[in-house]
Amino acid sequence: MSMHGGRIVARALRAEGVAYVFTLCGGHIMSIYDGCLDEGIGIVDVRHEQSAAHAADGWARVTGQPGVALVTAGPGLTDAVTGVATAWRANIPIVVIGGQAPRFFQDMGGLQDMAHVDLMRPITKWAVSVPNALDFLFDTVEEKDVVVAEKSRTTAGVGPDPRAVERAFEALRAAERPVCLVGSQLFWSRRREAYPEFVRTFDLPVYVNGQARGSLDPADPHWFLQTRKDALTRADVVLIFGTPLDFRIGYGRGSHINPAATLIHVDLDGKELGKNRGCDVGIIGDTGLVMEALTDCARAARWKPQLSAGWISELRALERKKWEALAPELTSEAVPINPLRLCAEVDKLLTPDTIVIGDGGDFVGSAANVLRPRGYGHWLDAGPLGTPGAAPGYAMAAKIAHPKSDVIIMYGDGAFGLNMMEFEACIRQKINIVGVIGNDAAWTQILRGQVQMYGPDRAPASRLAYSRYDRMIEALGGHGEWVERPEEIRPALERALGAGKPAVVNVKIGASDFRKDAISV
Repeated sequence: MSMHGGRIVARALRAEGVAYVFTLCGGHIMSIYDGCLDEGIGIVDVRHEQSAAHAADGWARVTGQPGVALVTAGPGLTDAVTGVATAWRANIPIVVIGGQAPRFFQDMGGLQDMAHVDLMRPITKWAVSVPNALDFLFDTVEEKDVVVAEKSRTTAGVGPDPRAVERAFEALRAAERPVCLVGSQLFWSRRREAYPEFVRTFDLPVYVNGQARGSLDPADPHWFLQTRKDALTRADVVLIFGTPLDFRIGYGRGSHINPAATLIHVDLDGKELGKNRGCDVGIIGDTGLVMEALTDCARAARWKPQLSAGWISELRALERKKWEALAPELTSEAVPINPLRLCAEVDKLLTPDTIVIGDGGDFVGSAANVLRPRGYGHWLDAGPLGTPGAAPGYAMAAKIAHPKSDVIIMYGDGAFGLNMMEFEACIRQKINIVGVIGNDAAWTQILRGQVQMYGPDRAPASRLAYSRYDRMIEALGGHGEWVERPEEIRPALERALGAGKPAVVNVKIGASDFRKDAISV
């Protein structure tokens, strides 16, 4: 039996367990669609290739399996670059398959011909052009001639050096004020079941970021949110799992981490150890495997923490104080609506199944400090590249992967405008997501810095209008809500979640000093 190249691609994807691909149509890749129909692979289309890459990224973040995007040649691939770069910087596994001009016409001025591989190489682990039959997606080959890869990968994790683990354990055993920061590599660990026992064994305060958000229940006595900087600047031992010392924690400087603290840094990438700040114990390894090894050390030594009991109580009291200080804004009756009040109302509606996605700057920064997602893969944001407009792709993938979960996007009004038309794709394909827009008519994270540095009259390009984005969604066939008063928030959210179609709740918000010291560079 003969088959065309598109069918070969689809069969290879199906063999890897790929259930859906995300795409924007193009002539160079349409034979792959034909193959996907034969192989039972769902095809989800978007309105901009950036969202196809973001959707592949989002699929990986909620399922733990690489997502797949199909893009056409030329602008199809260049449009996807931002989504690929976002995944690259956040260490998310995706596969992008791009078309290209027929090889016979390359360098002759073929339609959309360009050096795709060269463009992608700096932001991918592997970029290659297939040189033979598969290159010609519309040609056919005999099935017996198709090469199928078998046993090509291992599921084994990267285990830690036992001597380094022992040194880390000794440091933790002597600690009076230990702090643990857990990052995204926990999500990707094949041994993350070691996490709860590790936390209970060492009885230390835990702060999470990235894809580790939701890994501890907010009711867990070791879960902390508001006091991270206080804890890190006062700690005597800081244990960091799978998180680079980048801008999010002040590059490890004394302003964010006690310079006298013993730093234990665990990462899959050895290049991250000692970057920006030297570490006293550096461990190359899988987060879950290192947690398991540390727990084994404690068990072998019959050790139970005692020195840090007062420290936990001290931080818990400070945590309560921080929440109490936020209470006036969380319950504010101000008009325009306080952004923290809006976030608090959304938080009340979160269930253990709700997936929350942040897309924007200032408003999402507030949401990250108020919302309490529950469960792995239940909080998604663009990560260290800070890409606005990523959320619709993430949300489409999340809803397809978990159709029974509510999927809520917390939008800044600036970020909403970048890929708004993906709501048309969601409406048409019945992918029922809900967007909550904190509409303050500005790119506030930038505007605030402009005003502080140059004055209110010298802040161009960062002001918007209180646009009725809800009406745009209604015009596309979705559900829209416009909210101006605090008492209107919850009913509008409930109607949106129960609308049975993609929805947007457009909320006019005012100002808050909660993030007055936030920087955007």
